[in-house]
Amino acid sequence: MATFLYKLGRLAFRRRHFVALIWVALLTLAGVGAASAPAAGSSSFSIPGTEAQKAFDLLENRFPGMSADGATARVVFKAPSGEKMSDKDNKATVEKTVKALGTGSEVTSVSDPFRAKAVSKDGSIAYASVKYKVSGMELMDASKDALKETAQEARDAGLTVEVGGDALQATPETGSTEVIGIAVAAVVLVITFGSLIAAGLPLLTALIGVGIGVSSITALANALDLGTTTSTLAMMIGLAVGIDYALFIVSRYRAELAEGREREEAAGRAVGTAGSAVVFAGLTVVIALVGLAVVNIPMLTKMGVAAAGTVAIAVLIALTMIPALLGYAGRRVQPAGKKSKLLGGGRAAKKEGKPNMGTRWASFVVRRPLAVLLLGVVGLGAAAIPASSLELGLPDDGSQPTSTTQRRAYDLLSEGFGPGFNGPLMVVVDAKASDAPKGAVTEVSDKVKDLKGVVTVTPATYNKAGDTAMITVIPDSKPSSVKTEDLVHGIRDAGGDIKADTDATVLVTGTTAMNIDFSQKLNDALIPYLALVVGLAFLLLIVVFRSILVPLKAALGFLLSVMAALGSVVAVFQWGWLSGLMGVEETGPIMSMMPIFMVGVVFGLAMDYEVFLVTRMREAYVHGEKPSQAIVTGFKHGARVVTAAAVIMIAVFSGFIGSSESMIKMIGFGLAIAVFFDAFIVRMAIVPAVLALLGKKAWWLPKWLDRALPNVDVEGEGLRALAERSRDEDEDRELARV
Repeated sequence: MATFLYKLGRLAFRRRHFVALIWVALLTLAGVGAASAPAAGSSSFSIPGTEAQKAFDLLENRFPGMSADGATARVVFKAPSGEKMSDKDNKATVEKTVKALGTGSEVTSVSDPFRAKAVSKDGSIAYASVKYKVSGMELMDASKDALKETAQEARDAGLTVEVGGDALQATPETGSTEVIGIAVAAVVLVITFGSLIAAGLPLLTALIGVGIGVSSITALANALDLGTTTSTLAMMIGLAVGIDYALFIVSRYRAELAEGREREEAAGRAVGTAGSAVVFAGLTVVIALVGLAVVNIPMLTKMGVAAAGTVAIAVLIALTMIPALLGYAGRRVQPAGKKSKLLGGGRAAKKEGKPNMGTRWASFVVRRPLAVLLLGVVGLGAAAIPASSLELGLPDDGSQPTSTTQRRAYDLLSEGFGPGFNGPLMVVVDAKASDAPKGAVTEVSDKVKDLKGVVTVTPATYNKAGDTAMITVIPDSKPSSVKTEDLVHGIRDAGGDIKADTDATVLVTGTTAMNIDFSQKLNDALIPYLALVVGLAFLLLIVVFRSILVPLKAALGFLLSVMAALGSVVAVFQWGWLSGLMGVEETGPIMSMMPIFMVGVVFGLAMDYEVFLVTRMREAYVHGEKPSQAIVTGFKHGARVVTAAAVIMIAVFSGFIGSSESMIKMIGFGLAIAVFFDAFIVRMAIVPAVLALLGKKAWWLPKWLDRALPNVDVEGEGLRALAERSRDEDEDRELARV
């Protein structure tokens, strides 16, 4: 592989005009496609195989035209202090509002609070339910605007009016911190390279790669049902890995220049060596992201595949556009150790009399491996302790910032009708196989009323055939609580007994039940997903490092860092530590997809640093150095660059903590802290300590396996043989002339 990439790097360097033209054309094409494509909202949400989804599908079949999964809005009214909703003026305003709400083209029904008995006991709060034909993710902007305007007119008439439900799903905003993250990355690159030109290359290529990836996602969003979260995730990961991959190749190019090689040769060797590491690092990230398909949740699969596509683009750009841009930059990119005229007067750095920080740190770890190992493991173990209190759930309106109308509507409904009113459960009774359908439905209602935690059970609503009924159950606890989850399981358990007696099937659905099923499905998929992703990457790393223990150590180190990161997420978003600093207005359960998502993404990113750092150690070991000296050599050449790459990735991910959407905020924080733990504690401390303790055993591989594995030559051994052949050919030609 090193030889192929070496030739590719030299070709891109020589044919830089052609390479640059191709990437600019792709960026333009993607941009035009994004600009001309129809706008798409959030992707549709379904969870195949769950009871809640089966109930939705049944309702679509038995109640045609009802739009069981259609969007809902609850317009909540509160009378001025000392007044009641039944007062003449207040009642007239509500009736006018209800009439206006029913005029929308996507509206199927609107309930009148006074006819539906949707007024609180003290008479101060009432609500109108609006039902739409399509889901909140598919609702047109015109319908949302009409809902907001109607609510505002009621406010102008003197009432407090807030709108809850899924009809007003806001588009997430990342805020200015995203730009700050990129600015921090730029500063780190300038400090690392001592040159504005060299620092600008990774930023430029990363932005082009992300531009192509995100524009392609936007262009295909409507056709493939991709939501705004998909493009945000792709941007987050694509930007981080795009900068890092380019950073490693540019750093290796400058190191090759420092050894006296010509620029084209240096570009070829940089792509052949560092580029090989980039390919395998990128493959681990792609495997982790595409592996999310194992969960069998369409939304998660699309997010993973889209982000993986952006990572693949980042790899291709690093391998081709970086050498092309190095050709354009010429002598403006200085050899390693030499600063640009702007930043250092063009003077060379001091001669290598004093070891650099990476060398000194690695030498210390090699001398004290056991102490460093124990300190690192204990520290990460302490950070992981909060993960034992992990509570999973999905955010609802109660987790929104108090400044939003959804949160204020949620609080008003809790005040007037109780906390469980915000998470009603829909019980669907399929009595088609029953001899007495209505009797079966009555039995279901009676049994559910007797369950602990039930406040209200509404009368059943039947379909035209009379063989299917819907019953709404109001719990006495909020939607995201453990008590509500226990009630859902209690109703389902009771349904099993009813089926045995009456042949009627009882299903529980609704947003709350859907969230519970979603969390359960993710929990069940975590172990198979972990086995698949870690197993495939383990095999890939065996090929790269030609070792059993090094990949095993890499996987165990990843588990340490991901558990510590999950513990930190629990401490901030569930316990509330430093929540003010992070902009977390409401603590609560951790998002259900967070553990499996972090496992996938963090594993891919963790393997980046493993590949970049350890391949340099193996390169030194293969070329004859002792195991302990190879560790020091790997850190001498790689520690500064890996540190810069980690700081850049942390800065980029931290930029998304400013997002208005809790999921993006949580993902940004989780990935940033995970990269910190993995890069600076696992890869910089635990990895060299374990390698020092193992010695030559670290690079052991059974002979039969060594013969069976393909030789991918990540260390660039083939380049040395190629150089020797070229030298021999030159000498032969010189002798022939003589």
